[in-house]
Amino acid sequence: MRKLLAAGVTAAAVAGIGAVAAPAQAASAVQIYRVYYDSPGPDTRSNASLNGEWVQLYNTGRTARQLKGYKLKDRTGYTYTFGSFVLGGKKTVKVRTGKGRNTSANRYWGRGSYVWNNTGDTAYLRYPNGRAADSCSWGSQGDSKYC
Repeated sequence: MRKLLAAGVTAAAVAGIGAVAAPAQAASAVQIYRVYYDSPGPDTRSNASLNGEWVQLYNTGRTARQLKGYKLKDRTGYTYTFGSFVLGGKKTVKVRTGKGRNTSANRYWGRGSYVWNNTGDTAYLRYPNGRAADSCSWGSQGDSKYC
């Protein structure tokens, strides 16, 4: 009788009868808001040009969030890791590719070459534990993408 009952439950689950849906993954409070992947003007690798390439994050909640350990990555694996940084509630921060002095509105990756591909790429935001927080993809059209 147990084998028949177990087989019936398995068959019902496979058929979708009485199956319980998995809970939806909650959206991250900190999300990728916009990616400016094609900096203005020619790609000269000057620091000004590199800093014209950025990813803007937005804290959708009212509560400030500590971003220490959060990672921003591209498809290739280039990774920016936040040090101790608090993003206020309903505030944004841009992660710029080049060098500069970190402020509450701008963080600097410190790279000497571009990260985001003009022909299409994906920006991934990961929690410190490695789980996906958000992502944003684009193709070859335009110079920026609202996510």
